Amino acid sequence: MQETIEKTKAMVQHLASVNEILEKNHNDPSRLIPILQEVQDVYKYLSKDVISYVATSLNVPVAHVYGVATFYAHFSLNPKGKHIFRLCDGTACHVKKSHGILESLYKKLNLSEENRTTSDLMFTIELVSCLGACGLAPVMVVDDVVYGQSTPELAVQLVDEILAKEQNVAASEAPNV
Repeated sequence: MQETIEKTKAMVQHLASVNEILEKNHNDPSRLIPILQEVQDVYKYLSKDVISYVATSLNVPVAHVYGVATFYAHFSLNPKGKHIFRLCDGTACHVKKSHGILESLYKKLNLSEENRTTSDLMFTIELVSCLGACGLAPVMVVDDVVYGQSTPELAVQLVDEILAKEQNVAASEAPNV
């Protein structure tokens, strides 16, 4: 019984942010997309549980919420990393060898086309059709910062810089013994 109570408490705590987002949007089903965007910002993806909870809270069919979540490319049903590398593979970027950048990131992070998020949820690589900056090809966006005329070396350097910053943050947050 105690285990069930603990699981329930954990679930309520887990969904507290969703409740805040729903309340802020007045539980208005017409605000489904902004609600899902905010939920994804908090959790980094839309889990089945969260989709079901949002649908129930808005009194709309789960299939409707799932349909919206799968229709728009912005939404993800799989966990994403803390740091997201978006690589353009549009015509201009492809011609300027964006694929080499992708391959260097896969190698550096031990990822592949089938597995684009690191197991520690630190990095995710996304391949996108267009970033709208063809004049800067090949283009890469890392955590919402645009890098034009990117190279495989720059991509690896950015990973190393992020890892160094993360280690510094972890070290500064570690308790002094």
